Amino acid sequence: MTSIRRPSRTRTRIRIAALLAVALGLLAAATPSAPARTYVPDSEGRLWSQGDGSVRTVGKIVSVLPGDEIGLCSGAVVDSGEGGNGSVVATAAHCISDPHSPRHPREAYFVPEYDRLGQTDLARIRDAGWRVTGFHEAPGWNPGKQRLEEILPHDWGFLTVERKDGRTLQQSQGANTLAYAPDPTHEHVAALGYPAQSPYDGEALAYCAGPAPVARPDEYAAANVGSYVMDGCDLTQGASGGPWMRGFDQGSESGTVVAVSTVGEWGTLLGRPFPREARGVLADAGR
Repeated sequence: MTSIRRPSRTRTRIRIAALLAVALGLLAAATPSAPARTYVPDSEGRLWSQGDGSVRTVGKIVSVLPGDEIGLCSGAVVDSGEGGNGSVVATAAHCISDPHSPRHPREAYFVPEYDRLGQTDLARIRDAGWRVTGFHEAPGWNPGKQRLEEILPHDWGFLTVERKDGRTLQQSQGANTLAYAPDPTHEHVAALGYPAQSPYDGEALAYCAGPAPVARPDEYAAANVGSYVMDGCDLTQGASGGPWMRGFDQGSESGTVVAVSTVGEWGTLLGRPFPREARGVLADAGR
């Protein structure tokens, strides 16, 4: 998560992604009836150029944190399942409760298709966004009670948002399918999000795309083993929680989410996959 003061406060704080990466020693290292898919070209970090520059099922999470800081993360609408509430967003757990301030935000909003609204303008964010009514972290995410390296493998979670104008988020925007690890078809994925630190400003959707191998124990710290790795990706803080997507469909502007951005440093971004236990957490968020 990136957190910044409101415009009247000038201090900018770079938070969890860089801190975790340094602390943990992150190394630089179709059938005829199927919908048409759009190949997402390889990228090491460029602005999303398909369509109008945004994606219906991807958005920015803006949170009001203690001390009037504004937290910035990314997320994606995911299918809440048959009988679900149609109001679920997948993101990173550290976007819900930061290990350095392990409390839920005072208020939070998911803004799908975010594009240059002014991320610190809370009046516009409240108007365009979907208010978060429920926070659902992974069961192993216990900030303040365990060390960072113990909780980092559980850096995934979900948000529940309220209906808006009588419609669910999924009815309004569509939804992505959520895949559970191990996912054998993540060889080429697109990691999307709203990076807010230089050279980005958090106001436009950016992405990396390419191969995403699994982090191996002989290359990465134990807490990062099992993550997906995107080498050469320079998405910065604020992209945390953004979806790693395969099979992007241009018509529905959706695909299959195989992971969410967790930590990154030195030109490498890691995506945290959803284990099978995430099914139960998703079910809770979708009630």
